[in-house]
Amino acid sequence: MAGPGIVIVGAGECGTRAAFTLRELGCTDPVTLIGAEPAPPYERPPLSKNWTSTPICDRAMLDDRGIALLDGIAVSRFDPARRTVELAGGTVLGYDRLLLATGARARQPPPLGAPVRTLRTRADAAALRPVLTSGARIGVIGAGLIGLEVAASAVALGCSVTVVEQGPRAMGRAVPARIAAAVERRHRDEGVRLRFGTTVAALGRTSSGIDLAGDEVDVVVAGLGAVPETALAASGGLAVRDGIVVDGRFRTSAPGVFAAGDCCSFPHPLYRTRLRLESWRAAREHGAAAARAMLGLDDERYAGVPWFWSDQYELTLQVTGLPAAAVADVVRPRPDGTEIWFGLAADGSLVAAAGAGTGTTVARDIRLAELLIARRAAPPPAVLADPRAGLKSLLRAPEPARPR
Repeated sequence: MAGPGIVIVGAGECGTRAAFTLRELGCTDPVTLIGAEPAPPYERPPLSKNWTSTPICDRAMLDDRGIALLDGIAVSRFDPARRTVELAGGTVLGYDRLLLATGARARQPPPLGAPVRTLRTRADAAALRPVLTSGARIGVIGAGLIGLEVAASAVALGCSVTVVEQGPRAMGRAVPARIAAAVERRHRDEGVRLRFGTTVAALGRTSSGIDLAGDEVDVVVAGLGAVPETALAASGGLAVRDGIVVDGRFRTSAPGVFAAGDCCSFPHPLYRTRLRLESWRAAREHGAAAARAMLGLDDERYAGVPWFWSDQYELTLQVTGLPAAAVADVVRPRPDGTEIWFGLAADGSLVAAAGAGTGTTVARDIRLAELLIARRAAPPPAVLADPRAGLKSLLRAPEPARPR
């Protein structure tokens, strides 16, 4: 059995960021980073945009910082009482502190009678890219972020695309309807067939393809969201409920065991509810915050404002905050014809903002909105709606007291 140290299970954005942060904070304990995929850590967002994986780091960078990478190895179980993890091959590692950054996996549809692909890993992208040839007919099940990014990327390669969605609109869970409608229009402009209110119970075989709810396609891709990887946590007796349950400092129900990133459910002080976030930036922030917590350096609860982006065609969609928490909204028209949507809580505080535009046209307003959300600001709706009023001026107001 190896000696104790810090073991991180999951070599994605969250786990890798935690490992580097530990070293940046002066931690000299052994740090072991374990990844199930047989390669150094890589970025996932580019997979659905340009079918490539961007390295987070290489082995030399990890070696230089004294971080041991065990890649291509799954962890079969861990014992919180003995503080050990067991690898799939039977090797047992001891730990003093353990971080579960196990991420999430693509949600799989039930058997439909024909092959259905998903996109979550580099291997998924490598298998899917060769079939996206000019003229290929691509069917996408699910009009969420991944489904629409796959659709846009396939169109750019010359494919014809049909997207079926059981809900009434695109990106229903994450993006306000007004902004989603602008993205839908852009897809339709590119010839994408969007079919809402359509449930796929089975896929029929035809003489020349696959019958997807009445449309003939060559390949079917499911973009049905993600499921948190909690099996390892559950095997060790940790509390699991829509993710591994942690407190505001990413501590689980077992001493010395932390969880962060896509796999965890944490209490958010701004929204006073538990959240499980699936985004690149949340993964990075969680990893850094968990590293500080493991070292006992931070007694502040994590309060990062949610934010994500999606590139589709020339549009960049950005959302900050939690649109589902809004009970009222305000729309600010912009000179270029785009809009910024603001979501307000019952007390008038700003809880979310969203927009879609070319380049960085909406980025500045979304960033300012994020700062206002973090301050629990309650901007006058008339100011939010007025394109002549600068959002930056709203930051000059005194910051409300923040409960701990």
